[in-house]
Amino acid sequence: MVKVVDVNDSSQQKTLRGHDAPVLSVAFDPKDIFLASASCDGFVRVWKIADQECVTSWPLLEKSNDVVNAKSICRLSWQSRSGKVLAVPVGKSVKLYSRDYWDNTFDLSDDSITQTLNVVSWSPCGRYLAAGSIDGNIVVWNVENKKCLERVKHEKSYTICGLAWHPRGGQIAYTDNEGNLGLLENVADLIEKASSGKVSATVAKDYDDLFDGDDEYEDGQSQENLRDLRAAMNTVVDEDDDDDDELMPSLSRPRHRGSFLDDDNSTDSVPLQPVGAGEEADEDQALGTKISSLAAPVKAVYDGPMPTPRQRPLQPGSTPAHLMHRFMVWNSIGIVRCYSDEEDNAIDVEFHDTSIHHAMHLTNTLNHTMCDLSQEAILLGCKSTDELASKLQCLHFSSWDANKEWIVDLPKGEDAEALCLGQGWAAVATSSLLVRIFMMGGAQREVFSLPGPVVSMAGHGDQLIIVYHRATGFDGEQCLGVQLMELGKKKKQVLHGDPLSLPKKSYLAWLGFSAEGTPCYADSEGIVQMMNRALGNTWTPVCNTREHCKGKSDHYWIVGIHENPQQLRCIPCKGARYPPTLPRPAVAILPFSLPYCQTATEKGQMEEQFWRSMLFQNHFDYLAASGYEYDENAKDQAVKEQQELLMKMFALSCKLEREFRCVELAELMTQNVVNLAIKYASRSKRLLLAQRLNELALEKAAEQAAAEEEEEKEDFRARLNAGYSRTDTEWNQSYHHHRPTTAQHTDDTEDNEEQEDMDTEDIASERTNRLNSVSPCQTSPEKKTPKAATIVPSNQGRSNPFKVSSNSKGPGSTSGQARCANILDNMTKSVKKPAMSSNQPANKQTSPVLKPLMPKPKSKQAQTTLFQTGTVKSNSTSAEQKESKVELVAAEQTAPPPATPENTETKRPKTGFQLWLEENRADIIANDPDLEEGDIIKEGMSRFRSLLPEERMVWTEKAKGGSTNAVAGDTKKRKHMEDENKETPENKKNRSDDTSSTKKQKPLDHSTNLKLSSFAFKKD
Repeated sequence: MVKVVDVNDSSQQKTLRGHDAPVLSVAFDPKDIFLASASCDGFVRVWKIADQECVTSWPLLEKSNDVVNAKSICRLSWQSRSGKVLAVPVGKSVKLYSRDYWDNTFDLSDDSITQTLNVVSWSPCGRYLAAGSIDGNIVVWNVENKKCLERVKHEKSYTICGLAWHPRGGQIAYTDNEGNLGLLENVADLIEKASSGKVSATVAKDYDDLFDGDDEYEDGQSQENLRDLRAAMNTVVDEDDDDDDELMPSLSRPRHRGSFLDDDNSTDSVPLQPVGAGEEADEDQALGTKISSLAAPVKAVYDGPMPTPRQRPLQPGSTPAHLMHRFMVWNSIGIVRCYSDEEDNAIDVEFHDTSIHHAMHLTNTLNHTMCDLSQEAILLGCKSTDELASKLQCLHFSSWDANKEWIVDLPKGEDAEALCLGQGWAAVATSSLLVRIFMMGGAQREVFSLPGPVVSMAGHGDQLIIVYHRATGFDGEQCLGVQLMELGKKKKQVLHGDPLSLPKKSYLAWLGFSAEGTPCYADSEGIVQMMNRALGNTWTPVCNTREHCKGKSDHYWIVGIHENPQQLRCIPCKGARYPPTLPRPAVAILPFSLPYCQTATEKGQMEEQFWRSMLFQNHFDYLAASGYEYDENAKDQAVKEQQELLMKMFALSCKLEREFRCVELAELMTQNVVNLAIKYASRSKRLLLAQRLNELALEKAAEQAAAEEEEEKEDFRARLNAGYSRTDTEWNQSYHHHRPTTAQHTDDTEDNEEQEDMDTEDIASERTNRLNSVSPCQTSPEKKTPKAATIVPSNQGRSNPFKVSSNSKGPGSTSGQARCANILDNMTKSVKKPAMSSNQPANKQTSPVLKPLMPKPKSKQAQTTLFQTGTVKSNSTSAEQKESKVELVAAEQTAPPPATPENTETKRPKTGFQLWLEENRADIIANDPDLEEGDIIKEGMSRFRSLLPEERMVWTEKAKGGSTNAVAGDTKKRKHMEDENKETPENKKNRSDDTSSTKKQKPLDHSTNLKLSSFAFKKD
């Protein structure tokens, strides 16, 4: 890019774009119409300044990636005054191009030139041309006869990088690449003197012709003096004219050189009077010309900001395409190099990890200019030509079949502008504002449009990020937008064309993802930015590479970003923006640093470290949400470092007596770290701060308990769905036809919910032991599962596959299995029972509580903090409530089971959840009519659990106080059992004798009867 600025009005600027590499030199036309420029892309271009367009170009130079690598700086020069010829140093000769047709008229060379010419310069008269080479030779030619006049050798053979003629000729000043300034004198001295004398005589003759009619001067001496005076005046005019050429460049403005002749009217010489009349006439004519020019209409000129040319498409990790040896891509997977010269046109692929694939050498027959590399494939793209369409070629080296390559031709008139690879897909953005997505095997997927021309795109996993032109920028700024999409099973768009933040007068230099999958980009000013997913998908600057550059022309070329560990991998480029391919450049690692204030202080450093750790930890949450594996130890270590930094900042704030800041920092801490902060505040004798932190600790404890409870509920639902699956017949049975079965299922769930709140193990053990004596179905605690179990036939309604059928055999049965209620009907939270002695009778041992579907709950430990008051009363109240619940559940478990499952289902009382479900069933069905019966119960269960404990107790009490016979009978049974527990041992013995007499006994054999009669006789 070449920018032309008017020195009188800096707002008048013109930009000339067309070079694809850094510009080596520029030269203005003496008439300010054209401008010539040479570039590292190998072209010499001629621009028309007014139209800002390229008139012609010649591919004369060797290509290079930067000025420091160019063999010649190619300093151009226009012929003095007329500008009819443009001199271009090319190799060991100087090419001369005419202004009229821009053709090569002839070349100047000499045998003394052994190295490349670096710079040329025209003499003020326009007849001589000087040139300097890279080995220190200076040669002067006479352009008219093409003869070499001077040959001078630098004493130290330094490269000549600048030449300048004296305005009167005869001397040349030169500079070398070591900063030395030299002077050559008596250059073409004799010829220059002869030419200058000839010119002076000619000018004098022209002035003499003006005074041929003067008869007043007959004295020859007077005539000679007048001629000398006029010659001197002519010399002054010439010198002033030269000064005007140097100091007043006018950018296509006409020069009025005739105004210098007005000085003739001010001479005091009397003989000039006859000429004065004619000059007054010329002056009047010039004045009329000025007036006519002022009267002409003036065109309107736009004086506002100028639009910025759009940035060309960029392939991340690649160097410019015009280079013969270049990087097509350099990323965290490998390196792809392209060699395009006269001998070979090939592509070399190298992998950082050779276990992915071995190195490859590909023939670039299609002249590919774009490339991307992943762990699955290599994607190549080329532009269209007059004969061939734009092509997309993929080498799927991870494929398990033999056909690993496929090629797709884009439609006619549509060129590939940018491409990228993801996990199982490939994408290409075209000149038709389309993005085409392909499967890795070559099948076409979705096609969608872009709002503007693409600038760059990148892929990682299921993510695709695209940067495009949203609109036209002004004042050198680019107006870019960004889209972020996920192309997995659940397709969604994360960023919907949001503006991309770029500094003023900068452009996009790199786009991609970190190794962990976080979008990142870098601009031409060296600022690297990363997406902060935890802050609404905003962009945060994480590094400024310019701070690590030693020189102004140095840059860092980014090749990869890693979040764990925090590394910015890039290649240092000395005096250039891009690295050379050979020798292989070394990769440097730069640290990340957020632009926080006062980072020189301890407080600023800890704040920057904490929030940088928070930013780089976001990828763990994203990977977990997306179903990817991640290192949990690394996440725990990051959390530990964050909490340590918070504690250090808390201690620093305490020393500075910033207690409010301490509380703000404590809000970011975990529960355990808050307890440490409370201890620190107490030891520091900051009681008010400790009290505030104690309140905060209580809030965090409540939040943690709620989170654990919700986690237990989710875990229970998962275990429930995984542990018990109904048959098709059970799911399809109607709720209205089998209402008792549904009630039984919901009652089981209600019992589980009530038993989840029991945390006091001693109360449960005491109540259970008290009820052992009246429980008819208790077995040994060592027996975890029943010995015999049968499934109720399906013709008896909805059956429970885990229900244990009661055996009709008496106590003397060989199976020894006592009758027990349905396991699912009495599913409760397991509690620890005290160990019983081996000599206790079997009917005194407690029965095991089986819970096949209930996950093991997490123990809810009480959070003990300082200044904790008023908790004894609440604990006693909750213990009483839990005790009552234990008694209720134990009474229900010890109730004698009915003979058949139908009687159990009809006589069992309704629970609070059943009553609540009957009233709210219509609302659940209204919200989602497609729910099946089991889903309705689950939805109702989740809603009932979200109620407050007081509301659930109200529904439970309402169910207990029902007026049905089953409820009344159940209440009498519970009361009767409580009365039995209060009886004396003698009453218990009498009652047990009565009870045993009512039981059905087996007939005894003869020997047994004799023993019993003898025992009774002795007793009497």
